[in-house]
Amino acid sequence: MDWFEHNAWMVWLVLALVLGGIEMLSLSLVFVMLSGGALAALVTALLGGPAWLQGLVFAVVSVAMIAFVRPVAVKHMRPGIEDARTNVDRLIGTSATVVEPVDAARGLVKIGGDVWTARAERGEFLPGDLVKVVAIDGATAVVAPSGSTSPYRS
Repeated sequence: MDWFEHNAWMVWLVLALVLGGIEMLSLSLVFVMLSGGALAALVTALLGGPAWLQGLVFAVVSVAMIAFVRPVAVKHMRPGIEDARTNVDRLIGTSATVVEPVDAARGLVKIGGDVWTARAERGEFLPGDLVKVVAIDGATAVVAPSGSTSPYRS
């Protein structure tokens, strides 16, 4: 027991490293919080705190980090479903430039460098107009007025 009292900081350091390693494998954000508690206990050991205080610091800091830090970290690491749009869903709400006249039946727009067939949700648009993509219907972009007209309109 005498050895532990003089070398407790090494035990806490090894525990922090092991828990950090487990976190790298699991990515659960639990083991890193426990590792933070072990680092707090390490500081307590280096300051000469008794073993019971080191254990208490480890427990309190670990629980506090799991309760308060982990939820915030998880929220930032795992975006909501509305933030994780993929493929054509990403195009909805983006601006497009009319390449060929667009009406309710046909037309062409340029969206982010790609030319898409398009149809107007309402109204008609001339080449150079800026429109907003409101939906994707198969391989056709459904567009609506964006509220501004391109200065490059021909």
